Amino acid sequence: MPETSTDRTTLPDWLRRRFSDGQRFFLLCLLAGLVCGLAAVAFHWSIRHLFEWLWKTASSRPPAGFAAILLLAPTLAGLLVGLVVRHLSPEAAGSGIPQTKAAYYNHGGKVSIRAGAWRFILGSLYVGLGNSLGREGPTVHLSAAISSRIGRWAFRDPSRVQSMLPVGVAAGIAAAFNAPLSALTFVFEELLDNFSMRALGGMVVAVVIAAAVSRTILGEEPVLSARIAAEYKTSAWMLVAIPLGVASGLIGHLFVWSTLGLRSWFKRRAATATWLAPAGGGLACGILALGAYYLTGFLGNDRNSVFSIGYDSLEAAFANQLTTGILGTLLIAKFAAVVVNYASGGSGGLFSPTLFLGGMLGGLVGAAFSALQHVHPWIPEFPGDANVIGACVLLGMGSMFAAVVRCPFTSLIIIFEMTGNYSLILPLMAGNMLSWQIARRLQPVPIYNALLLQDGVSLRKLPSYRGAQDYRKLPVQVIMTHEVIALQGCEAPAAALKRTDVEDLSFRAYPVVNAEGELVAVISRHDLETHREATGIEAILDHREVISVTPETPIRDAAQRMLSAGVRQAPVVSPVDPRKLLGWLTLNDIARQQNAVEG
Repeated sequence: MPETSTDRTTLPDWLRRRFSDGQRFFLLCLLAGLVCGLAAVAFHWSIRHLFEWLWKTASSRPPAGFAAILLLAPTLAGLLVGLVVRHLSPEAAGSGIPQTKAAYYNHGGKVSIRAGAWRFILGSLYVGLGNSLGREGPTVHLSAAISSRIGRWAFRDPSRVQSMLPVGVAAGIAAAFNAPLSALTFVFEELLDNFSMRALGGMVVAVVIAAAVSRTILGEEPVLSARIAAEYKTSAWMLVAIPLGVASGLIGHLFVWSTLGLRSWFKRRAATATWLAPAGGGLACGILALGAYYLTGFLGNDRNSVFSIGYDSLEAAFANQLTTGILGTLLIAKFAAVVVNYASGGSGGLFSPTLFLGGMLGGLVGAAFSALQHVHPWIPEFPGDANVIGACVLLGMGSMFAAVVRCPFTSLIIIFEMTGNYSLILPLMAGNMLSWQIARRLQPVPIYNALLLQDGVSLRKLPSYRGAQDYRKLPVQVIMTHEVIALQGCEAPAAALKRTDVEDLSFRAYPVVNAEGELVAVISRHDLETHREATGIEAILDHREVISVTPETPIRDAAQRMLSAGVRQAPVVSPVDPRKLLGWLTLNDIARQQNAVEG
């Protein structure tokens, strides 16, 4: 008798019958570690070989052809990214870490394998053709898509499907950096925000397999070789770590502020042609990188530094092969190139650029201390100049990572795993904690969460906005309404009431804007109903002061301001233009957030 479709046993069904839930999870963590490790290695190879081909092709041309290729390649890559993001895969823009966080908390840990495939293709093209972003963030998104697909294939329990996503994230980081311990701490700091032994077990399995795959194929050494053999005296190096931590905190904050501000500008100005923005970012990167190439060539170095990932330049900085002028040029050019690439919607991550910027800053600080050591006898003795510069590069990498990515424990461990030198651990801890605290005070919302807020993604379910953290210190952009019904000043009250009733938008009050879309007042629904027969809303406004807040206003301050003024709602306006309406906040929003935290 022929077998019917209902008699067939699928592999997931066989696994469910043969193994317990815990055994299946263990086996699938092994599988996820293997596949994610291979995917991370393939992504690494694709970017490296594509950029090597590009550089070799450009170098074989005359000077004009060399410049043309290195301007057109990142521009073309940006155009391809813009078209694909616009028409095929919107989640392929950016680093992929914000999208992964949103998928874990808001979509049950589900990331489509299609999104992962496009992330691989676009990340390879965008970074491999010279744009100044990294590969670790996209590797996280790609690995999350793979582990999510495995979880949905094997499990019916939604909680088990969700639990597979952190497994993939950890495996991707372990393979990308060849840093297994950092992979675990990053998942807990950035994604889970709490320690769980149950979550740790599966991630350790995947991390071991992924790191083993990476080391087998790429070698035992970390991706960035930065080993320094000298021993360091802790007390003397505190004099370096503290000012370096302050500088990293300030520059890291400037980097985050610039990226978010320019990204917001692109979202507003390029709304009708978003597919062109990454091409513009690619062209700007080509100009900056080419300018830095020629300038550093004049200064005695011809490294292709600002293009693509730029780890070669970091290794040169460790070996004290870069002059102060080159270090400063690379720091400024890379800073600008990364900001414009990421803000314009390019496909790439921020890990590698952050380490690059920190390394160049550390090199500058190290050069300054080396110079002072020869001039002022009261400066403590350090090792030779090469070791001073190399050690400062390491300290700068760690403190900049802590300031930008906001994962202080990961920033400590990842530098330690890269160097194998424990003698700098105390200065590294001091600098990292200092830069982290400075950046945290200047910008309360970490960059990945701020990116989600810019995209209108609610963070109410994310762990950073629950539990022990004081929600009242968070900005109102976490809970405000982004889509606002605004009434026109010239609109008749009766027409406005009818429109809001038809659209089912009956609220206690509404913002009123003029013909140019500028906020002029707030009017209550009661006033509209009382003066229903008036010819226009403008005629019934009492022109009282508008009580407004900005997106960065802490929830506590906003509540106090509204209660003091006796209002239950307030428009959210731009901090630079109080007449530009961005959103709407009510006391009910604040009460709901308080109940969610306390519940």
